[in-house]
This record gives sequence, C-alpha cells and structure tokens, in this order.
Amino acid sequence: MKFVAVSSCPTGIAHTYMAAEALEQAAAAAGHECVVETQGAAGSSPLDPAVIAAADGVIFAADLEVQGRERFAGKPLVDAGVKAAVHDAAAVIAQAVAAVEAAQASGRPAPVSPAAPAAPARVVGTGTRIRQYLMTGVSYMIPFVAAGGILIALGFMLATVAWGQNGAIEVTKVDPSVLWTAFEWGNLQHWSVLLFRIGATAFGFLVPALSAYIAYAIADRPGIVPGFVGGTIAASVGAGFLGGIATGFLAGFLALWMVRWNVPKGVRGVMPVVVIPLLSTLLAGAATYLIIGPPMKAINDGLTSWLDGLGTGALVPLGILLGLMMCFDLGGPVNKVAYVFATTGLVNATTSTDRPAVIMAAVMAAGMVPPLAIALATAVRPKEFSEAERESGKSAWLLGLSFISEGAIPFAAADPFRMIPSFMLGGAVTGGLVMAFGSGVLAPHGGFWVTPLISSPLLFLLALAIGMVVSAVAVLVAKQIGRNPEEEALESAESLAALAGKR
Repeated sequence: MKFVAVSSCPTGIAHTYMAAEALEQAAAAAGHECVVETQGAAGSSPLDPAVIAAADGVIFAADLEVQGRERFAGKPLVDAGVKAAVHDAAAVIAQAVAAVEAAQASGRPAPVSPAAPAAPARVVGTGTRIRQYLMTGVSYMIPFVAAGGILIALGFMLATVAWGQNGAIEVTKVDPSVLWTAFEWGNLQHWSVLLFRIGATAFGFLVPALSAYIAYAIADRPGIVPGFVGGTIAASVGAGFLGGIATGFLAGFLALWMVRWNVPKGVRGVMPVVVIPLLSTLLAGAATYLIIGPPMKAINDGLTSWLDGLGTGALVPLGILLGLMMCFDLGGPVNKVAYVFATTGLVNATTSTDRPAVIMAAVMAAGMVPPLAIALATAVRPKEFSEAERESGKSAWLLGLSFISEGAIPFAAADPFRMIPSFMLGGAVTGGLVMAFGSGVLAPHGGFWVTPLISSPLLFLLALAIGMVVSAVAVLVAKQIGRNPEEEALESAESLAALAGKR
C-alpha cells in the first residue's frame, strides 16, 4: 500500500522528524511505502498533490493542528499523534493498513471533489488541548529566546574584553543611540553594545511571542494581534511569562468567540480586518492592565525574590529537581516546564554568575546527559545493543553535545522502565553539581558549543562528564536486570559465530 503522512510536534524540532523517519522505516519493513510531510520548525514542503492522489491512506502523526488537512479529504485516516509514531511506528502503520482494508471492504468510493469533507480529527480531551496551545506558544518563543540569549551572552563576553571585569555592567549603561550616531567599526565597546542591544531586542519578544502564539493556536490568525498586544503589556507591567500565558489564553478565546459570531453578510468582510482585532485587542489589553497584570506581577516578583534568596545549599536540591525533570520525558511537557522556567528567568540576569544563569546552566547540562550517556554506553558495551541502536548511539554524541535531549528517545521508547530512571539519575547528579559549582550561562541553548560563554566552564564540563558516566553505568547495569539466561546464551552463540565468520 501507499501512504502519505504528516508529522508535527509542539516544538517542531526533534519529534517531528523522528516520527517521519520512524514511519518511513516501519512502512518499508512491512512492505509498504510512506511519504511524510514534516510540519516542523524549519517549515514544511507540502506533499505533491499527485502523491496524495495515489495514496491508499493517510496518517496524521501530529500533536498540532495539521495545516491543509483538506488535501486529504475522503481517504482512510489514522490520527495517531506524534508520540505514537515515534514509540511504535509499526503499530501505526498496521492501524493505517486496517483502515484502508476496512474502507475497501465497505465499498465506499473515495470522494474526489475538492468540496469533500475533511477527514475527522482525533478526539482529544480539554487537558490535552490546553497543553497543545501552551506548547505551540513555547515552540514559537524558543527561537527568540535562543537567538536573543546567545547574542546577549556574546555581547557580555566581548564587553569583558573591552571594559574589563565590569564589562557586563558597563555595556548595559551605554546609550544605544551611539549605534546610529557615532558607531566606530574598530571599537570593541561599540561592537559589544551592538551585540547586546540586538540580543536584548530579540529576547524582549519572549513574552509577546509566547502570548501571541498561544492565542494563534486557539483562534488561528485572529488571535495574533490581541495576543501580541496582551503579551507586550504583560511584559511592560512586569507580569513575566506567567502573565504572557494568561493573556495568550484570554486573547485566543476572545478572538475565537468573536470569529463565531453570526453577523450579517454585509459585515463579514470587515470582521477579520477591523472588528475582531479592534475589540479583542481592546478587551485583552484592558484586562491585562487592570485584572491580569497586578496579581501576575506579584507572583513573578515573589518568584524572583525567592530565587535571589536561595543559598547554595538550597540551590543544589533545585538543580537535582530540574535535572530529574529534564530527563523524565526528553523534550516532553515536563522537560519543557523545566526549560521554560530556566529561560524565562534569564530576563533577570545580567552576568553569567547570577542565580538565573546558574539555573539555566544546570538545566542545559542535565538535558545533555541522556543522549551522551547512551552514546557512551553503546561505545563501551556495544554487544548490549542491537545494530540499529549502535548506529543511533553514534549520532547521539552530536545530539547530546548540541543539547538535544530527544536523541535518547529511541532507547527510552524501546525500554522505558530501564532507560528513563537511568537517565534521570545522571541528570539529577549533573543538575546538582552545576548548582554546587556555580557555573552559569546566559545563552539558553547551544550545549557544548557555547562553553566559552559559561562561567567556570571546566567545572560545568566536569559536572556533565560525571552525570554522563553515572547515567551510562546505570544504563548498562539496568540492561542486566531481568535478562533471560537463554537470551544470553543465544547472544554468546551469535558472537562466536560472528567471530568465526571473520576468521
């Protein structure tokens, strides 16, 4: 059979492409063909209409609303979600085969009219919907945070060269008008100001982008304007990312409510251009200033004060907790809660030794542990893993160094009860050690490649190495738990046979 599929995940990074690869491989293994359109952070290349027309069935491996789902109207559909495709692609392919066979047995002709109804969506609960809306906002926010945070860190690093030890403070005091009135191309101080100001501008979109794209996930394009305005107001009054989340949901549901108004035909043309943006922005903005802003600002200020007041002894347990969260679901909701907690705290950091920067370093290091640990384990004891796992282990080195926790997902999906606790153990060790060492970073992403921007970089790498080794040892020990003696004898026989073949 021929299948077409669409994959997408809330962040649009790893799960989107892993699901696509898993579906393609599972289909080929079962003697079928599957062409996947990835709707990820890098954009998407729509499937050729001829390929869609020739397909027997459709698979949606998506946690977000599929773009252009009307293209697949009339074809048997399996709407499985991205995690099902990553963890058990063979079962998803089997479901798609069953759906096609059921449609063929019923004798239903496949509609070919463009007006044919779209395939039905997978029924999801309210909690899942809310998580999808929130994760959509996070996925659009992360590029602003990553670009802005790294540029700010580079600006501070250059300022330290240009001004000396207090350069990170001096660069923030320079009037930005120097950039368009008296910029000197050979002046390191001016270059540090340039990098810092560009980064600060990008980072300033953190709350507005979060709010706008939560609203976009709820109401599509009508939610963007009130979401951006509400998020900008939330940031300006000090409500922080909590205020941005609240305004995003408010703006989205306001816009969605207005979109559903039954208005006279003559008014419909101005609704999306004038009426909905005007009223939704007015209501969302007023509510943010008068109702949402004050309590959210109080909560945000309280959280900041609490973090600033933590001593080293209290920071270590926090690092352990964040390390456990980062390694629990490898890019899933719990992982993202810890990551967003760290990245949004960077707003209050000015140097890489500040508490929010140390928290960010702990989260980054812990998130690097699972793929690096599995890469080390497959290199040290390759016979414990299959050929496919050994190949995945090789690619996990780069993924781990780049702070892409999802590199360990194939192993966690295949053996969650042994792998995930092993990853969490190493992540907790690394998170606690980074906190104890006081290593900090203002860059919210980059992993090993932003090591020059980290304070006490050698201690950071030491904490990472210790956690990686602890986790790798735990993986290898866990692999021995519950092993069948017959399986061990079979593996020994296969090893001897392979050795004899080489000779």
